[in-house]
Order: sequence, then structure tokens, then C-alpha cells
Amino acid sequence: MAAKGRTEMEVGGDGVAVITICNPPVNSLSIDVLLSLKESYEEALQRKDVKAIVVTVEQPKVGYISIDILTELLEGATKPSVAAIDGLCLGGGLEVSMACHARISTPTAQLGLPELQLGIIPGFGGTQRLPRLVGLTKSLEMMLLSKPIKGEEAHQLGLVDSVVSPNDLVNTARRWALDICELRKPWIKSLYKTDKLEPLGEAREILKFARAQARKQAANLEHPLICIDVIEEGIVSGPRAGLWKEANAFQGLLFSDTCKSLLHVFFSQRATSKVPGATDLGLMPRKITKVAILGGGLMGSGIATAMILSNYPVLLKEVNEKFLIAGIDRIKANLQSRVIKGKMTEERYEKAMSLLSGALGYEKFKEVDLVIEAILKSY
Repeated sequence: MAAKGRTEMEVGGDGVAVITICNPPVNSLSIDVLLSLKESYEEALQRKDVKAIVVTVEQPKVGYISIDILTELLEGATKPSVAAIDGLCLGGGLEVSMACHARISTPTAQLGLPELQLGIIPGFGGTQRLPRLVGLTKSLEMMLLSKPIKGEEAHQLGLVDSVVSPNDLVNTARRWALDICELRKPWIKSLYKTDKLEPLGEAREILKFARAQARKQAANLEHPLICIDVIEEGIVSGPRAGLWKEANAFQGLLFSDTCKSLLHVFFSQRATSKVPGATDLGLMPRKITKVAILGGGLMGSGIATAMILSNYPVLLKEVNEKFLIAGIDRIKANLQSRVIKGKMTEERYEKAMSLLSGALGYEKFKEVDLVIEAILKSY
């Protein structure tokens, strides 16, 4: 039986409790981890020898991904907490971090809210806290495009408070937590920040534009528009109202057909890297040194051109000499157009053409590593 995920807590002589999430390989916040994290955090709050708290992960280069139910506990606690971030900090992992009172990151850490890729929206405060930390425009981009950012950019935007090397990460977070406790650094609750939010009139225009873009890019998907509605609720009616709308919307989308379909796509893509009898045997892909293409029509000649431009020798196969010459002429024309446009020198053109050969039979196919079929179909 696989070991259950857990958290470990260590209290140093400086009075900082470091809570480490241990749930390899990606340190996801499973139910076991959530319960353990809640217990560790509540214990740290009750202990008199604990002044401040740092939340991090085992093997921080991996990071943590998932959902969280502890953001209210973290943000409203009587002792400051600091998130130490390295590797991936996506989805619920970022929502946990934003509920802490400060965030320390490495330069290569990736932070984002990619939930819309799965047909849902951030469901644990992300729609309310991210706009208040980085501004409405950037937060919409990160959520609607599921686009993560690196640690350096996150620092410039205000999502993280400092960027340090991985070796200094936890120690810096410890010092930062103590500085908050001793009032040398501000104790910030991101849910109530307003300095990064645009004025209401400007915010409405930004949201209007975002809706138009969402409809244009994915006319049949409702969850991007729901995400925008939830964000707007928080801006217009306050973060608490936004949290209520977020929770209700999240629960509704979680069981939608769109979510089920996109989850299927997500897990199917991951499964392709775990093929029994192949990926588990450490098999390596075959090196491609020469490519054969069946058919020299528009598609075949286009593929051949792309292969040649990537420096692959190409064997073009056709059914008769007339079609073969026509196919070679198409490839020549493709390459010559690059010379005319100044994208290729004559010398490079001659070298590219030297990579092309033709055939009417299959005798030379024993020399190729990859065959691409581009024969004209008739239905």
C-alpha cells in the first residue's frame, strides 16, 4: 500500500515552525495532506514557543499542486505565515501561498492558476486574491490563458515578496516570518489589498474586453465567462461576496460535462508518458537521419520542404516520373521563394536541394528511419 501523504513540523530555536508537505512525487495536497496540514498548523498556532510559520514542500524543486481548504485559517491566523516556493506552484498550491502573509520564491519557480484548462475556475480564493496582488489585467491573463509566470516576474508584479536561490529559500522565509512577527515587515492579508486594483470604471472596461475575448476564442465554453463574473463580483461587492460566488460556481462546474471532458483529456495526455512495455523499460526514441515521403502533392511537398529546412535528407516517392518531377519542382519553388524574400542565401538553397532525392520504387526505403504518407485521397 502506498504511503499516505503527510506534513512534518519542525520548530527551530528562533521560534519559527517549518511545516513541510511530504507527498511525492508532486507533493499534491491530497485529503490526507490537507488534514495533516490543518493539524500541524493548528498545533503551531497553539504552541507558545512558536512565533511564526513557514509552509514549504519536501524536495522543493518539485513544488506542490492541488486544492486547499485552509486559506481562511492561514490568512486569519494570529501568527504570521510565509510560503517558501520553488518548482511548480499551481492551482491550489498558489492559493495556499496567496493566503500566507508573504511569499518567498526562487527565480525558476512557476506560479499560476491553470484551472480553466480543466473546465473549472480557481475555487479556494484565487479569483479574489490574485487580482489584489498583481492587478486585474495580469490576473485575467494568468487565469483565462492558464499562463504561469516565473519567480522573477512574480516579484516584479508583487505576487511574491522576494526572490532568492533555492539554498537560501527556507532560511529567508524564516527570517521574513520573524520580521513580520516583530513588526519589521508588514503583515499583509492579500484578500483585503486594494492598491493594485484599477478604479471601478476602468475595471469594468477591462472585464468587458475580457468577456469579448473569451467569447471570441471559445464561444461554446461557459466557465471562462463564469470566472470573469466571479472576479467582477469581488471587485464590485467586496472580496467576501466574491468568495461566496466563487465557491458556488466552482461546485457547479466541478460536475459539468465540460469539466469531465477536459479532465479526460488531461489524464489521457499524462497516460501517454506511461505506456506499459515502453516507457517503463527506459526505451529511447530512434534517431531520425533520413525521411521518406509518399506523395509529392501540395501536402507532401510542403512536408518535404519543412523537413529539408530542418536539415533532414528527404526521399520523395511518387508513382511515376511525371508526378515525381512535379513534386520536386514544388519543393524547389518553396525554397526559391525563401531566397527571393531574403530568408535564404543561394548557398543555403543549393545545400538544401542536395538533401532531396526522388524514387519511383521502394528499394531505397531501407535507408530511411521515418516514412510520412501524404498521398492524395479520394472519397
